[in-house]
Amino acid sequence: MSVNVNRSVADQFYRYKMPRLIAKVEGKGNGIKTVIVNMTDVAKALSRPPTYPTKFFGCELGAQTQFDAKNDRFIVNGSHEANKLQDMLDIFIRKFVLCPECDNPETDLHINPKKQTIGNSCKACGYRGMLDTRHKLCTFILKNPPENEPGSVKEKKEKKNRKKDKENGSGSGEAGNHNDIDAPVVVDGDDDDEDWAEETTEEAQRRRMEEISAHAKNLTLSEDLEKTLEERVNIFYNFVKQKREDGAIDAADKEILAEAERLDVTAMGPLILSELLFDENIRDQIKKYKRHFLRFCVNNKKAQKYLLGGFECLVKLHQAQLLPRVPVILKDLYDADLVEEDVILSWAEKVSKKYVSKELAKEIHVKAAPFIKWLKEAEEESEGSEEEEAEDENVEVVYDSSARELKVETVKPDKPDEEEDYFDIDAI
Repeated sequence: MSVNVNRSVADQFYRYKMPRLIAKVEGKGNGIKTVIVNMTDVAKALSRPPTYPTKFFGCELGAQTQFDAKNDRFIVNGSHEANKLQDMLDIFIRKFVLCPECDNPETDLHINPKKQTIGNSCKACGYRGMLDTRHKLCTFILKNPPENEPGSVKEKKEKKNRKKDKENGSGSGEAGNHNDIDAPVVVDGDDDDEDWAEETTEEAQRRRMEEISAHAKNLTLSEDLEKTLEERVNIFYNFVKQKREDGAIDAADKEILAEAERLDVTAMGPLILSELLFDENIRDQIKKYKRHFLRFCVNNKKAQKYLLGGFECLVKLHQAQLLPRVPVILKDLYDADLVEEDVILSWAEKVSKKYVSKELAKEIHVKAAPFIKWLKEAEEESEGSEEEEAEDENVEVVYDSSARELKVETVKPDKPDEEEDYFDIDAI
């Protein structure tokens, strides 16, 4: 199955295609390795030597690589999924294949061994520029230039063979065969005169920064999930803090949720948000940031419990101002649908020292008692009203022609026979 060389292009008629990477894991234990079965075909579609993308994988993964060009075996040590390698290949293509100007893959690399630089030219739009040689792969490319480049191993062998032919008299002179004339050899001198200077316009600099940022972001995606929970929580904390300092927090509710999901810390989100977005003016801030908290707390009781934990921490920081207002704030959280009734009642049953000291936790629960009492009474009233409605259904008004007034009688519902099955007409 083929895919677009530039996979950010969704056009199915895009003419630049390449085979999808096929990876095969071999071996066990310390000897486990991933063989890229069709690397030669993929590299041919990119007009690059197959050693380049293979070495790129090794640089990105911190793994050793092995090349056996005769048997078409290109190996990366360790076990790696094909999809992961395909995503890394996209980074390689963006950095070493696609033209920075037109995004076409019709580019050639030009190696200047003397200056230790790698030039990039595009056949489609005529772009010429220099590659950023800070990547580890660039060192490998400088030592192993493409075969069609001056200074490559193949070119050196051809020069050596031509020199031997001249010494034997077969390449020049009257004794030689005049029908077999060697093509002029491309010399390196021209490269020194060519201008491969990197563009310094603001647009070019902005584009390079975007490429570096995108590259770093893709690497971060896979690395962050491998970190500990504490490290991931700290990353999320710094992300929200930066949004607040940049003044972009109000409209960043979707971004904040996406970052929490990326780091797999969604349940703990309200705990971080309450620390960064709430202070002694929490009642006004609940209304202001309601949307941010709802994205985490709706149908997520674990997140609601973390929110109550964050509230306890906030009371600890602003004890004089918030401790007397505990019941009012809890009601605000309840009215804003940030915390459900059963979560609050469950929290009230047990005093925990997870977030604050046992003594302060007891004080908070004592202050919260009026609200908890109100919540329980409201629940009992709702249950009582349901029972009254059920009783009203069993009351009939009976008219007696001999009586002067209407009689109200309670009618007992008929009990179905135990032997007969009960059918619910709505369920049929």
